[in-house]
Amino acid sequence: MDGMTRKDRVVVAMSGGVDSSVTAALLLEQGYEVIGMTMQIWPREGDAAWEEGHRTCCSLSAVDDARRVADKLGIPFYVTNLRAVFQERIIDYFTAEYARGRTPNPCVACNHYIKFDALLDRALALDAHYLATGHYARVEYDPERGRYLIRKGRDGHKDQSYVLYGLTQKQLSHTLLPLGELTKEETRRLAQDLGLKVATKPDSQEICFVPNNDYRSFLRERIPGQIKPGPFLDTEGNVLGTHAGLPYYTIGQRRGLGLTAPEPLYVIDIDTERNAVIVGTRDKLYRQELVAEDVNFVAVPGLAEPLAVTAMIRYNAPEVRAEISPLPGDEVLVRFENPVRAPTPGQSVVFYQEDVVIGGGIIKETR
Repeated sequence: MDGMTRKDRVVVAMSGGVDSSVTAALLLEQGYEVIGMTMQIWPREGDAAWEEGHRTCCSLSAVDDARRVADKLGIPFYVTNLRAVFQERIIDYFTAEYARGRTPNPCVACNHYIKFDALLDRALALDAHYLATGHYARVEYDPERGRYLIRKGRDGHKDQSYVLYGLTQKQLSHTLLPLGELTKEETRRLAQDLGLKVATKPDSQEICFVPNNDYRSFLRERIPGQIKPGPFLDTEGNVLGTHAGLPYYTIGQRRGLGLTAPEPLYVIDIDTERNAVIVGTRDKLYRQELVAEDVNFVAVPGLAEPLAVTAMIRYNAPEVRAEISPLPGDEVLVRFENPVRAPTPGQSVVFYQEDVVIGGGIIKETR
């Protein structure tokens, strides 16, 4: 298929927001043949109650916004149905991770399995060579390494390289990220100059498929049989109270525990075998090491010996110095120079050297 694609044709993943809209406009200005495409992933058509409380990139109103932008730019626009793969790869993964006592990051999974896999396949089927998104990050080919690299976006406050670490070399070879050189303010200014009504549209801060960002209700509807009350335990095994169900808690959580103690208590562990939430004081949250699984390397083909990096244990967390060492399979040991607060199983840890993404993986366990 690659030999049949047109190098100047690009499909832009349009969410109806300012970032993807300006992405399409910039590529059009640069001389690309641009096609707009919006993913239809959630909910089912006619789900009025969901639509009423929801206005994110998955909603029907977002599709309308994207279509209006495409019309103004004069580019073809398609809506592609990816509900089945989204259900399997994102919704089922999201609920299963919470049922396991882990805290997932659906945006990382969506980029890897939906946007840059299923949607990229649709782009290639249209004889396009590239898929473009409105992420604030940069993709470059490094001839010395013979590899595509992911670099941080120029806007340090908006950088989204963290959520892209799972992309493969093949996916990166078909990826354009034109906003990587811009700040968010510059993007909005461009949208205003172009007369796009989405110029002042606020950024979505929600999980795109969870109405009103109420993930507890979302889980209650989908895995009610896997949400069972159990004990709050301290680090010595004493019962302090009763929790409402493991999926409702995450490492580092303080609010909503309903416990009375001389010092503030935090969730420091989720014990699925005992259906217990382990709580302790703030100092108990810190960990020196973690094991990451499902590791994908970007800037290097793999890891043969320990490597000094900076690591980010959750999106927008500060980078900290660490050393990563290979373990059997697709796992690595991450040892931090100084203990870090509340690394959380299910979240991603991403490794950097300066502004280059070395790779990343899913936090499996902490020590």
